[in-house]
Parts: sequence; structure tokens; C-alpha cells
Amino acid sequence: MRIAPSVLAADPADLATAVRQCAAGGADLVHVDVMDGHFVPNLTFGIPMVAALKRHSPLPLDVHLMIERPERLLGAFLEAGADRVAVHWEAAVHLDRLLTQIRDGGAQAGVAVNPATPVALLEEVLATADFVLLMSVNPGFAGQRFLPASLAKARQLGAALAARGLQTEIEMDGGIDHGNVGEVIASGVDTVVAGAAVFATADPAAAIRRLRARIEETAR
Repeated sequence: MRIAPSVLAADPADLATAVRQCAAGGADLVHVDVMDGHFVPNLTFGIPMVAALKRHSPLPLDVHLMIERPERLLGAFLEAGADRVAVHWEAAVHLDRLLTQIRDGGAQAGVAVNPATPVALLEEVLATADFVLLMSVNPGFAGQRFLPASLAKARQLGAALAARGLQTEIEMDGGIDHGNVGEVIASGVDTVVAGAAVFATADPAAAIRRLRARIEETAR
């Protein structure tokens, strides 16, 4: 059960400090939300920022590509140092090819789905993906409210993976905090992405430790 703080919610003028806070709090990954202003209504980090974060981060970079035609830039993000890359089912025409390209580039390959996208549509790529990223908010902005229907979606995906004997990881992103992380983990999620719950606090490292304590309490 892993924690991936999202630097989208951190101070954009001091992301080097943000990644150090992630490490100090015992996080497992640093989540990087890449948005192009087209696929989602926001514009965030690009290839140079991922490369800069890679130089400063002692943790693996979990890069979430919320962009149209991800095939155009995927190779550049891999070269910039992404350790895990999720591309959206809704944005990828040749999803299987992209997942293979990510793995061939030495990174873990993930497929992300928006809240309204049924997980049944992923059946043909589950064996190719290392992880599935379930959005528990409509992507685009940090600090949104968690969508409770995401819990049933995670359970449905977990059942589908178990039925096929697959070890594909389930990651969830959006509106996760200390109040609901227990429910999220109990639904079968392996990795939680937390943004505002970490970086909208006075002590992000302590916030990560509190999340960890809540997760471990649930696991018992």
C-alpha cells in the first residue's frame, strides 16, 4: 500500500522542497500531473519540469499524462526520467502500443480512466498494464471533492483482476484525504494519490505520516 503525493497541490515555485518533503514523510512515489489545457481544462507541467524533478527527487516519479495524442510526447517524458507513466484510455487511439512503448522504455505502464469510463473497457489491456489509475474526481484541478462511486469501481476492477489471476496494481487519484483513505484502501486500492491533503497543510511530511498511519490502521 503506497502513497504518492501529488506536487500539483504544492507551491509551484518550490517543487524541489516539495519532493524532499515527500521523502521526509515516507512517501513511496512523487505523483506528477501533466495537463495540456485540451484533454483537461488546465495547463501544468511539461517535459523540462519532469526532468528537473527527476534531478531533485529521491523517489520514483509517477507521471500522469492528461494530454491529447500522448504518443507524440511519450518518448520525451520517458527520456526525462519518468519511472511510471499513465496514459488515458480516453486519449489513446492505440493504447496497447503505448503501454508496450512505456515498458520498452524502462518504466512501469499504466492506463488511467476518468470517473465516467467503465472499467470493463479495459479488459483487453489489463494483462499489458502494470497499473490502472482510477480517477476519483473529474481531472483538471487539485482540491476537488472525492466521488464515492469510485469505491465500487475499484472493487469491480479488483474482482476482474482476481478472476484473471493478474497482479495489476490499482491506483486512485482525486479528493483522497485522512477522512476517506481508509475506505479507499478497503476497496482494494494499492496506491493512493494525495494532493491537497498533503500540501495544503503546514507540515506536508507530517501529513504523509498521518496518511500512512491511517492506512496501516485500516490494513489491520
